[in-house]
Amino acid sequence: MTLPRATAPRPAAPRTTAPRRTHGSPATTAPPPAATPPPATTPPPVGAALSVAAAPPVAPAPGVPVAPLVAAVTLAALLLTGCGGRATTHHKPGTSHQEATGSSGTLLAARDEGGHRLRELPAADAPTVRAEARPDSEGGWNVHLTVERFRFTPESTGGAALPGRGHARLLVDGRETARLYGPWGYVPPGAHTLTVRLHADDHTVWAVSGAPVQTTVSLGGTPSASASVTSPPAASATAPPSPRPTEPGRTVSLTITGTTVQPPPSRIELKKGERLTLRVTSDRADTLHVHGYDRELPLSPGTPATLTLTADRTGLFEVETHESGLVLTQLVVR
Repeated sequence: MTLPRATAPRPAAPRTTAPRRTHGSPATTAPPPAATPPPATTPPPVGAALSVAAAPPVAPAPGVPVAPLVAAVTLAALLLTGCGGRATTHHKPGTSHQEATGSSGTLLAARDEGGHRLRELPAADAPTVRAEARPDSEGGWNVHLTVERFRFTPESTGGAALPGRGHARLLVDGRETARLYGPWGYVPPGAHTLTVRLHADDHTVWAVSGAPVQTTVSLGGTPSASASVTSPPAASATAPPSPRPTEPGRTVSLTITGTTVQPPPSRIELKKGERLTLRVTSDRADTLHVHGYDRELPLSPGTPATLTLTADRTGLFEVETHESGLVLTQLVVR
């Protein structure tokens, strides 16, 4: 006879029981938590300024997309800031680019051959340019510019007109052929009249007394003496022959005593072709130089010296002394 194997009883799992109710009584359940009403908000008065930065973050309701909400908040912030943001770079309607960007000098109504307006500066602040042409071994001319109170700024071309900044333009026989953003340029072979003109970054033309700041060089069999506007003399430059004057001559007397010039330095207005005689008396040994015409005159203490020239080049030219560095006068030839 086989006896049944004894087994250990399994532990009973805990069982949850619903609350007992008597027959016929309604079922009882725990009531849901009461919803908390949102805080009452008072609309801001009409015209009151709203501060977007001070508004507390609001969590989006379940099921509401976040991206449209962010876009709406951003748009509201832009509308509220209005004109208080970054200043615009656009100029007002009816104002030209040169008038809006240029704050240097006086913008004139006059224009050059290319339609660029002139920008007037005082002679003491205006840049100067001098050109020298050298024959190239393969034909043509290599042109070197010497400038004062000016530097080439290709990186800011098209910007505002600032003193002493910009670029040069080459005009061959009166027609613009190239821009220069540095001191060197090239002109094709042939006999030409080369004009080098200084422009501001906004493409206006630097000017003095209503005339462009420029220099003119005649390119022929050999380079001629370089013309210039208030520039240092060339060591080997010689004065070109002067044509017969078409206007009666004028004589201007100047006296130098120490660092004083009498009459005080001013401008002498001349017509092209007019003859001018400078009579200069100095109390010390020096050398008189007429820029652009490369004319020099030795000065002896107490002895009047005379220099006569024909104004056959247009532009602004300074007359100064080498040793003392005094500006005696300025020639404006039109």
